[in-house]
Amino acid sequence: QVQLVESGGGLVQAGGSLRLSCAASGRTSSMNTWGWFRQVPGKEREFVASITWNSVITNYADSVKGRFTISRDNAKNTVYLQMTSLRPEDTAVYFCAAARTYIRGTTTPAQYNSWGQGTQVTVSS
Repeated sequence: QVQLVESGGGLVQAGGSLRLSCAASGRTSSMNTWGWFRQVPGKEREFVASITWNSVITNYADSVKGRFTISRDNAKNTVYLQMTSLRPEDTAVYFCAAARTYIRGTTTPAQYNSWGQGTQVTVSS
């Protein structure tokens, strides 16, 4: 079992930056892909970015390419999402997730086995 705790969310003006962190504990060695998703009320949870455990493969949603960067520090068991040039449409609750499967392409929530509680990101115009 893996436990995930997100942090770093908050309120930022459009054009600003935030860095989200996801601290993992438990059987983290059993997880091969780490991802970030986001969700706004009334909508489905959507994929943002993912990274394999060895950082060899990263994937991004088209809406965040060039603005967001996912990274992983295995020594700290932490996954990061650096968000720049933020837009009001980036406002959502952001969730960290971990999957046992080694995922090479874009991913769906159903492929993930463990989830954090989420952190709110609000971008004002």
